Amino acid sequence: MKNILIIDDDIYIGNMMQEVLTKEGYAVSRAYSGTEAVHFLSQHKPDLILLDLMLPGLSGEQVLAKIQGIPVIVVSAKLDVDDKVNVLLGGAVDYITKPFMPKELIFRLNAVLRRCYKEDSPLIELRDCKIDLANAQVIWEDKILPLTAKEHDILEALVRNANHIVTIDALCEAVWGDNPFGYGNSLLAHIRRIREKIEITPSKPKSLITVKGLGYKINVESRL
Repeated sequence: MKNILIIDDDIYIGNMMQEVLTKEGYAVSRAYSGTEAVHFLSQHKPDLILLDLMLPGLSGEQVLAKIQGIPVIVVSAKLDVDDKVNVLLGGAVDYITKPFMPKELIFRLNAVLRRCYKEDSPLIELRDCKIDLANAQVIWEDKILPLTAKEHDILEALVRNANHIVTIDALCEAVWGDNPFGYGNSLLAHIRRIREKIEITPSKPKSLITVKGLGYKINVESRL
């Protein structure tokens, strides 16, 4: 379980981020000022930090300068291009502008974690091919097929629950966020395209199975 440190004095936004991350299975720690964050980091090493810039005590920029070896995503209401450039040059790996949608936070956080902790993203072996979630691709013996962002998110949710049924609602929520209703047809289209990439005969799937009336299940042979 990855531990995420949220450094933000805005209680509402911090609570929202914590709720969203907890639902995704992350452990969450909080700091409400730059000074508190530096003290926390002297005793703990989270896997990723979400850092506001406008903090009481030490500023976000000052905190960023003290962080080493931990990926940092800045989450700030500052819109100036120079602010973004400066923090990215200062060591941040991404910049999310407030306000933002929860699904944007999760997508970009997951992307950073995949990039920074590739060892935690093994190849997923299916009946006829392999899935490389870290690099968003399907690997056959003689070809490599790229995954779109939506295809990746669907497969990630299925693989997280490998060999178990994932409901349509849960899949839609994993891909489209807190308001997943009305995306059933879109999900069906993405499932069809995924099968075209992972199945020898997409019309008779062996790996990505439809469980009628419930949802979908991916049959994983092993993790390499």
